[in-house]
Amino acid sequence: MARKIESLFIAGPAGRLEALLEEPEEGAPGEAALVCHPHPQHGGTMHNKVVYRIARGLRRAGAAVLRFNYRGVNRSEGSYDHGEGELEDARACLAHLRGRYPALPYTLAGFSFGSRIVLRLGCAAPDPPRRIIAAGFPTIYRDRSYLDGCTVPRIFVQSTHDAYGPVAEIEPLIAALPEPKKLLLIEAADHFFTGALDRLEEEISRLDELPGRPGPPPAGV
Repeated sequence: MARKIESLFIAGPAGRLEALLEEPEEGAPGEAALVCHPHPQHGGTMHNKVVYRIARGLRRAGAAVLRFNYRGVNRSEGSYDHGEGELEDARACLAHLRGRYPALPYTLAGFSFGSRIVLRLGCAAPDPPRRIIAAGFPTIYRDRSYLDGCTVPRIFVQSTHDAYGPVAEIEPLIAALPEPKKLLLIEAADHFFTGALDRLEEEISRLDELPGRPGPPPAGV
């Protein structure tokens, strides 16, 4: 049976947000996952190839995955709001996702600009996620106060040749963060995991459970 794919609009704080909800190929989903795309002013959309691979890897692991376009991107209403409005867009989409799957644990995942959004959202959540997956985290932004004291399990997935988050900068940054955390380096040509998208998807699909949060129940339970 083909997986369920639903195109929809979600009510956001600046107007409706274009979104895509997909369930696993087989069985009932065991968790819900929200995936956030890269910078909207640099061509980022929910169809970005890295975002698509992260979403597909999560679906392979049994998640129902929601992707969406921030305000002002494609058919989403509103205009760019310097990360603050985009954070609120993500919050609205997460609320919709959790309303659809209220009994399931949830994961937050994002690429580049989206990795900052999910870390800000998840680290401050009163009902925190099972884990946060931050791919291509950009170290060029010096304000990282949202990471201080965050004890939600965080998995950083970084290209070995990421110009916006070089290994020499990401390693000491992660080392200074509180547990639980994990850094996964993937040999790739650039920030966009060129030449390693298959590896990225495979790693996402089989990420080890970090201590501190229960895993999702088996599909169908």
